[in-house]
Amino acid sequence: MKTQKSLAALLAAVLLVMAVLGGCGKNAGGSKGTKVVLNEVAHSIFYAPMYVAIEEGYFADEGINLELVTGYGADKTMTALLTGEADIGFMGSEASIYTYLQGAQDYAVNFAQLTQRAGNFLVSRKPIDDFKWDMLKGCYVLGGRKGGMPQMVFEYILKMNNINPDTDLNIDTSIDFGSTAAAFAGAKEGDAGYADFTVEFEPHATSLEAQGTGYIVASLGTDSGYVPYTAFCARKSYFAENQDTLLGFTKALQRGMDYVASHSAEEIAGVIQKQFPETELDTITTIVARYKNQDTWKSDLIFTEDSFKLLQNILMEAGELEEYVAYEDLVDNTFAEKVLN
Repeated sequence: MKTQKSLAALLAAVLLVMAVLGGCGKNAGGSKGTKVVLNEVAHSIFYAPMYVAIEEGYFADEGINLELVTGYGADKTMTALLTGEADIGFMGSEASIYTYLQGAQDYAVNFAQLTQRAGNFLVSRKPIDDFKWDMLKGCYVLGGRKGGMPQMVFEYILKMNNINPDTDLNIDTSIDFGSTAAAFAGAKEGDAGYADFTVEFEPHATSLEAQGTGYIVASLGTDSGYVPYTAFCARKSYFAENQDTLLGFTKALQRGMDYVASHSAEEIAGVIQKQFPETELDTITTIVARYKNQDTWKSDLIFTEDSFKLLQNILMEAGELEEYVAYEDLVDNTFAEKVLN
């Protein structure tokens, strides 16, 4: 069964002794204060409020010496969390459901939801003025990792448009996270890997357009509706022992959320530019504006029960879940609620 395969793969990853998790560490909160290692699933402008909190010194204000590490995939980020390599994980909450059902004793609990829409885009090999989802029928598409949120939301949209992900098109889920854009741009017509479309996060989607090798034709965030895409989580044991730290961490995040809600795309891009030194400021501004316009970020960090149910419905639809998990077992809004009072 797909669920068992996903869980078994994640468990196998957790059991590996990993000296390096494939990410690069960055001290983001100064040299003083309580050390907190945050492992993010990817380094993307999609997570702008978090980078605002870093660059504006909000974590340092809360006495947190933040080390940011990129895991490059929810499986790797969850592995870092469960093995103690990270204190807090930032990823799709499906990973917390998988490990909970696998029987992890010190499992991850979600405490702050950052994004409420998908952050990826469908990129076509050719420009399409009036794109319709049924244009994907019979096409070859580079997708995301099977069982991960990007791929499941993509399949969710296909099904909403009466498209069978298994039979109506060919979705390649074999390419590593973050490598699909290069694979798409590098393939030549006639090659076995020459795809008609690819599903990309930023800045890859905009970069493909800038290179003239791809064209954004649809936003998965817009077409899927509100989805609890990414959230912060920590192990139960960390919750018990670090209440003040988690509260301070959440306060810093909320300040980042408040900033993006009250400032222009240009101002936000200027703040987070240091996080993306290889991306031009104009490109960052374009991407931030695109995310703001589609209402990507929540105004608060509360992970609602309805959102958690929707997430599990998507997992069910994708064949990655066979039983529902109780909301109160994997979500704790204590800190998110406190910072609003």
